[in-house]
Amino acid sequence: MSDVRVTVQRDSEREERVVTTGTTAADLFQGERSVVAARVAGELKDLAYEVADGDAVEPVEITSEDGLNILRHSAAHVMAQAVQELFPEAKLGIGPPIKDGFYYDFDVETPFHPDDLKRIEKKMQEIQKRGQKFARRAVSDDAAREELADEPYKLELIGLKGSAADAAEGASAEVGAGELTIYDNLDAKTGELCWKDLCRGPHLPSTRAIPAFKLMRSAAAYWRGSEKNKQLQRIYGTAWPTKDELKAHLEFLAEAEKRDHRKLGAELDLFSFPEELGPGLAVFHPKGGVVRKVMEDYSRRRHEVSGYEFVNTPHLSKERLFEISGHLPHYGESMFPAIEFDEQNYRLKAMNCPMHNLIFKSRGRSYRELPLRLFEFGTVYRYEKSGVVHGLTRSRGFTQDDSHIYCTKEQMPEELDTLLTFVLDLLRDYGLTEFELELSTRDESDKFIGSDEDWEEATEALRQAAEKQGLPLVPDPGGAAYYGPKISVQAKDAIGRSWQMSTLQVDFNQPKRFGLEYTAADGSKQQPVMLHRALFGSIERFFGVLLEHYAGAFPAWLAPVQATCIPIGDAHVPYLQEFAAQAKTKGLRIEVDSSSDRMQKKIRNAQKSKVPFMIIAGDEDVANGAVSFRYRDGSQKNGIPRDEAIAELLDVVERRLQV
Repeated sequence: MSDVRVTVQRDSEREERVVTTGTTAADLFQGERSVVAARVAGELKDLAYEVADGDAVEPVEITSEDGLNILRHSAAHVMAQAVQELFPEAKLGIGPPIKDGFYYDFDVETPFHPDDLKRIEKKMQEIQKRGQKFARRAVSDDAAREELADEPYKLELIGLKGSAADAAEGASAEVGAGELTIYDNLDAKTGELCWKDLCRGPHLPSTRAIPAFKLMRSAAAYWRGSEKNKQLQRIYGTAWPTKDELKAHLEFLAEAEKRDHRKLGAELDLFSFPEELGPGLAVFHPKGGVVRKVMEDYSRRRHEVSGYEFVNTPHLSKERLFEISGHLPHYGESMFPAIEFDEQNYRLKAMNCPMHNLIFKSRGRSYRELPLRLFEFGTVYRYEKSGVVHGLTRSRGFTQDDSHIYCTKEQMPEELDTLLTFVLDLLRDYGLTEFELELSTRDESDKFIGSDEDWEEATEALRQAAEKQGLPLVPDPGGAAYYGPKISVQAKDAIGRSWQMSTLQVDFNQPKRFGLEYTAADGSKQQPVMLHRALFGSIERFFGVLLEHYAGAFPAWLAPVQATCIPIGDAHVPYLQEFAAQAKTKGLRIEVDSSSDRMQKKIRNAQKSKVPFMIIAGDEDVANGAVSFRYRDGSQKNGIPRDEAIAELLDVVERRLQV
């Protein structure tokens, strides 16, 4: 046997080793149970990979991002094997790892029932305990077709090899641009084939290396994500390196479910999604309307102070407008189909910027007017596929707090710095405090328009503005808008989830396409820089995020009802009505529960409604011209003079405190 020289790479440490021919990656990391794969020349490999002379081999631990993906994809294979053992007629779709878990699509006659998921999970546990080995083998296209002749969806993927990643979400986990491979699940003792699947890999060494998993739910999903294709049944699961991590994740999901804005929206009577309107279209009820109005009014005041000018634009326009802006050729799939009348095509607007460009262009502009900051609560409509519509956070009709700033190139750095500071300060006012910034840049794709020089200048300006904030800056190559780079503000909520909030984009291209210009100090005509900025993203989405962040218990300044007055007896109702009337003159949102319910029931009702303050009055309070406060946590403060009580309410609202 000849010697093989390899380098074991661990972060910045390099260890040279001489091993014999046939040594595997598993041999290099023997005894290191956390290592589940290896990276060789940038490619992930199974631990069964035999190292070659000159290889630089890096261990991949199960807790790393790649390690978690390998764990979860292996769990997806075990789930698919379990399904086919229990439902032999099931045909296999795609089963990739996803954030925090995995899924697999199946073509079955009858949708899966929750009891089916219990049976499948039990069968998975049996397979896991058998310790079946994942074994990789390369196959030709023809051999793969022969072996998988009974799997029509796999046959389709074989035909898509090389373009599968673009053809279907998750397909790249199965076929790529290189050779086809099949993974066999082999009996640990006999080596007998138990199950197989088309897959790129890599996988864990065996099913026993899957420490903890759970099936979550099933749902319908169209094959390759297209509504034109057959609807399959998708089973979602989650898998983790330890049982403790699985338990923590399930507890997190339970808390997230309690905070689901769709559930809270119905319970608190804030909004609904009438079936008659269609998916992704919400109506706000009176209480939800109050919250939305407060959010918008506060935002308007802050924009006024910061030198913005309010504009309004229509909900549709001639199609030609979006051809000029570049949205139809580059964004057309997300726009609703054309509406034809007056022998012309019209479109519902999917964005406000083209119309703001027309406002800028409506008359001659001087450098003295710049920066010109236009602001609009503009309702837009986007054709989101029904499978991705999700309450208020992914809608088909929503209102953006949209701003477009026109400035000179010299003004751009300061304007970006001011804009980003303004955005972060306003988000903090709504109770979000933990942020990171994502810088989205172009790649070599042909979806981007404009010169390299413009892109480089715009990207560097955004980078410098972001770095001034002293926040983590995360690169997002290829994630830019087609017309320019952007910064996205990612905000963490109360339970640690990250939400994309505000976006800030630099655009040299739309001003060119619309022929925008201003007269410079020397009399020459110059093109302005256009900055796009959506602060909330959309009112609806921000509403949904805040509702989940606060678990429905809005701080008093945002709460639809800031205080509920609860009389100890019927005789105390007039006194509290008088108190409420006095509070309303100060702008407070306060109501009196004069129903026939018992006092304890009224308190429970107020708690369920997540009202910040309960104001209680009995004989002693009436005699002393006072009230008692009961707070959300059940604590109470008694005998507060009425004027002091109103002053405390006003102070909490004014300072935007949570109680």
